[in-house]
Amino acid sequence: MIPDILVDFSSVTKNLTSLPLTTIFNHMVKYSGSQEFKLDRVFHALSDSTRRAILARLATGDAVVTELAEPFDMSLPAISKHLGVLEKAGLLQRHKDGRIRRCELNAGPLETASEWIHFYREFWESQLDSLAIYLDRNKKNNDIKYSGKHKEQTKTKVITTQPPKEK
Repeated sequence: MIPDILVDFSSVTKNLTSLPLTTIFNHMVKYSGSQEFKLDRVFHALSDSTRRAILARLATGDAVVTELAEPFDMSLPAISKHLGVLEKAGLLQRHKDGRIRRCELNAGPLETASEWIHFYREFWESQLDSLAIYLDRNKKNNDIKYSGKHKEQTKTKVITTQPPKEK
């Protein structure tokens, strides 16, 4: 027999059941295939130094999992998780040859990330160039308006306290 306290969830789930869960799932399904989602996965994969080192090693050629794990002080299952993240991002392809798993670099998603970075680099460089021109113009105007006569001069008075002299 199940205790009543475990069966009666009506007060807790009353608000939860009124939510249209299918809308949330549909949004997630639509989002998971989008270009932004793929780019997020690439940047997530690149955010870890171990995964970046694995990619650097694979840039020199294919490798088996045990070769990739050698330089790191972690277990094979931990390396396998890192490889899974790289694989989900599309940066890595695994091939099974009997009992041996070979890994191969797929640089395609890196090109997409590079294009995204290049676009925003150009955008920010143009913004910073415009800011530099604006500041240069304002600096010239401010130098004319506030020549040496208008600068506020302050005098400081130094007060020292000395203990009273004994007589």
